[in-house]
Amino acid sequence: MNLAKEIRNQINKMPEGEAFGYLDLGISKKDFITAAKALERLQSAGVIKKVSKGKFYKPKQTVFGELEPDYNNQLNTYLFQNGKRIAYVTGISLYNQMGLTTQVANQISIASRIKRIYINRGALKADAVKSYADVTESNYKLLGILDALKDIKKIPDGNIENSIKLLTSLIKQQNGNQLKMLVNLALVYPPRVKALLGAILENIDANIEIAKLKKNLNPLTKYKVGIKPNELPTIKNWNIV
Repeated sequence: MNLAKEIRNQINKMPEGEAFGYLDLGISKKDFITAAKALERLQSAGVIKKVSKGKFYKPKQTVFGELEPDYNNQLNTYLFQNGKRIAYVTGISLYNQMGLTTQVANQISIASRIKRIYINRGALKADAVKSYADVTESNYKLLGILDALKDIKKIPDGNIENSIKLLTSLIKQQNGNQLKMLVNLALVYPPRVKALLGAILENIDANIEIAKLKKNLNPLTKYKVGIKPNELPTIKNWNIV
């Protein structure tokens, strides 16, 4: 069976309205050029439609007309590349999901280390943010926590005391390996993030390894966050005021 027929058969098996890429069709990189031509012919015939570069979907016909892939399905085509996560949603949209704000963003922010991702497609709109570290499936939620610590004073209608409580609760849910990863990721963030994370971790459990956070901070620098000692007793050890 030639490649074009194989692609057609693979697409016939796929559910309508679900976005897919080259790797989802089992196409090897050496066949991408040939596959692109086959997919272009299928687009012209109306069998598939393009979502973004290298991503397509089978249109779903309903009594109300044609449906595009749902919001999350479309979004995932930008968050993943070759089957691997390269980006994550951050900013107000993420902080809303975390319960740190009730505000809803007009457009989302997408953080990635390897590319700048802008989207303007119907209801799906996003601006690009540079991630502090390479994004993976195992660390993107931790990066979100660190982003929230970084922006804690700027979160719309956010209450710093409540934000600390919510973020402390999220951090408590991480296992030992995740906490170690969280500390290592914090090392590439601004000093106030290291200080805040150190204070929270020390308050949770004095046995958590946080020495490398302290080592990366200037002992003479004070970090103005607006937290009171009764809200986070360990701030005095991290020069947080």
